[in-house]
Amino acid sequence: MFDELQITGRARTHVVQHDVPRFAAHPEVAAAFLRLRAAAARDGIDLRPYSSFRGYDAQVRIWSAKFSGRAPLYDLCGRPRDRAGMGEDDVIGHILDWSALPGASRHQWGTEIDVVDGAVMPPGYKPQLLPAEVADGGLFAPLHRWLDAHIHEHGFFRPYARFQGGMFPEPWHLSYAPVSMRAIDDLTLEILRRCTEASDIPGRARVLERLPEIFERHVRNIVPPPAECRW
Repeated sequence: MFDELQITGRARTHVVQHDVPRFAAHPEVAAAFLRLRAAAARDGIDLRPYSSFRGYDAQVRIWSAKFSGRAPLYDLCGRPRDRAGMGEDDVIGHILDWSALPGASRHQWGTEIDVVDGAVMPPGYKPQLLPAEVADGGLFAPLHRWLDAHIHEHGFFRPYARFQGGMFPEPWHLSYAPVSMRAIDDLTLEILRRCTEASDIPGRARVLERLPEIFERHVRNIVPPPAECRW
């Protein structure tokens, strides 16, 4: 379904760009998201794509900023971690709590969309995509109650709905099952190894040593779509 460059985000020939709202996704995913957005609008929600397709180079920038300390590392509750005394393995592990290894991000497939509700954001508000926003009393808590009830009707699910030893929970991260559940099998350990070997990401040597563990814990280890999800 996806070739090696597409599945690792080094090409974007599998996605289409939309301008209103602005996002890029696989054509099937884009159509399904617009249907979900229309349903949300009928209930007073301005469902906005905050992050959609993200190519390999963008994922490298995220990884590098967190590895170097230019961007924070967060704990399970979304609090910045103290980096004092952290070794390379600690840094890699804590990056992977919230961010994928370049080449292994589901956002590279064009099947994933992080969402917010534009109707409730104050002027100039910049979403954080952290637990406090979606917890009871948080700005986007009503949005997520609505999503709980309706995303499966449109083929979407939350691959990081709960913590199970890999990525921390990301309720804002929606995946379109009819495409993503095929795409996950297109990203093999060998493809990811070749992609990483060809890169110059910080920590590459240690990442390659840990790659089988990273692949199982942070790529394959998802919460699968429920039976009622159409896929």
